[in-house]
Amino acid sequence: MEMWMWYAIGAGAAVLVLLALVTWMWMRRRRTARMRDRFGQEYDHEVKERGRGKAERELNDREKRVKQLSITPLDRDDRDRLVRSWRMAQERFVDDPRSAVGHADLLITEVMQLRGYPMADFEQRAADVSVDHPAVVANYRSAHAISVADAQGKATTEQLRQAMVQFRSLFQDLLEVGEDAESPAPPSRN
Repeated sequence: MEMWMWYAIGAGAAVLVLLALVTWMWMRRRRTARMRDRFGQEYDHEVKERGRGKAERELNDREKRVKQLSITPLDRDDRDRLVRSWRMAQERFVDDPRSAVGHADLLITEVMQLRGYPMADFEQRAADVSVDHPAVVANYRSAHAISVADAQGKATTEQLRQAMVQFRSLFQDLLEVGEDAESPAPPSRN
């Protein structure tokens, strides 16, 4: 074989390698953009905790896990009962913020259980919820942390109020309440 043919083969191989590298980088950026769009703040949270590659694998694994679960909407009776219970918790907030926040945390757990989310430890629940409710999972983590701090006597009334507001956003999302539907109101600043 002549020398120019070897050069042509080498150049062709180099072009193929370069094309493969560019394609791989494009696909990686596209996957990152999809994950960032899909998970929002939860994507940033996971990247901070694990690094980008591990975070993206974790979020992908979550999607696969939750896809296998039987998550169902609430029936009308359960939804109405839970909304009434939520309103009672909010009314209780004025006189007993600690009890109201504890009750709100329990209501979130009940809604999740009724919808079909597994009731493993808190981090697994938050991970599962992040797939279908990524915009409010940060609220869930924050409100739950305040609830835990309150159980240790370390939360202020303002923190408890914030927890109720944060629990409310997840509660509404889990109930799949639209903007025009009747929904629980936030606690007052008393």
